[in-house]
Amino acid sequence: MKETILKVNGMECGGCENRIKNALSAIEGIENVEADYKTGIVKVKSDEKVEKEEMKEKIEDIGFEVEE
Repeated sequence: MKETILKVNGMECGGCENRIKNALSAIEGIENVEADYKTGIVKVKSDEKVEKEEMKEKIEDIGFEVEE
């Protein structure tokens, strides 16, 4: 199990948090997602095989920006 921390721009409310949680939870191998719109931080617990790039693409697909 690994933890990935992403800085996400554009989250403005709990609804945004839920959209990100739902999008990332759909990826096979992701166990847990915590999103905090106040800090812009998304913490993801996943299998080793899940790539950060895949998470980033999924978040950007729903309209948010991930900082490098």
